[in-house]
Amino acid sequence: MNRHTSASWATGQTIEDASLDILIPTRNRPAELAVTLAGLAAQPGPIFRLVVSDQSDGQPVWDKAPVSAIVRVLRAQGTEVALLRHLPRRGLAEHRQFLLEQAITHKVLFLDDDVWLEPGALGRMSDALDELGCGFVGMAPQGLSYLADRRPEQTGAFAAWEGPVMPERVRPDEPAFQRWPLHSAANLSHLSAELGLEPGQWLPYKVAWLGGCTMFRREALEEAGGFRFWEQLPPEHCGEDVVAQWRVMESYGGAGILPTGAVHLESPTTVTDRRVEAFNVVLSDSPQENALPLIKERN
Repeated sequence: MNRHTSASWATGQTIEDASLDILIPTRNRPAELAVTLAGLAAQPGPIFRLVVSDQSDGQPVWDKAPVSAIVRVLRAQGTEVALLRHLPRRGLAEHRQFLLEQAITHKVLFLDDDVWLEPGALGRMSDALDELGCGFVGMAPQGLSYLADRRPEQTGAFAAWEGPVMPERVRPDEPAFQRWPLHSAANLSHLSAELGLEPGQWLPYKVAWLGGCTMFRREALEEAGGFRFWEQLPPEHCGEDVVAQWRVMESYGGAGILPTGAVHLESPTTVTDRRVEAFNVVLSDSPQENALPLIKERN
């Protein structure tokens, strides 16, 4: 069943056969969130449920006109939208675990509140997850202000998956960790152009991790523990998605998808205290001396 077009917006009917939960944590970003939601409203499929969890200071972010307007559009299209306040703040990992506990479908997309998706991107990720059968797929957000900034020294680690996506171990002392610069700037946009990918075509590739736009098989993520490790972390931390993905990759594998239709809005980060890397605390075999600031500006 397709989402409602403008001809039937006034029916007030919610489409109930969603195959995907989209989970968005947000705080103090009404303009960015409105752009992110507008990208979702332009997706032709699949049918999804949307859960937005807000930890903003003061009034809820959906009280701002740009956000409330797009929420109305999504609901008129038949999308089930849940707007939740989740306070007090206990850190990024706890916020993601709270969102995961709201999911009911077999697929979940964790989408940051500053990422716009081109039409069709959602469908490509969903199809890829079905076809590959791995634990997660994702589209690394691109900073389009860097389209003229080619960085061949950062794309040399690119490797497509040939054959099935296999489980992998990633740690700072493992060769797979050296793939992390692939997702900087607009590197993947340059790679897509060089590979000559056709419209509608997608290619899975090997990742160190994916930030900002990652679609999981929910059962795989929950079996790996989800983000329940949040209790091991102080409220101020980063890299929580890295820990979850590495655990899923060890059992089920994971892949990035080219071309990526995800665009980073390039607003200033809201994660300013990066002294605690989650993997250094949660994964005891990760050597502190090899740690890098994993979650940083996408440049």
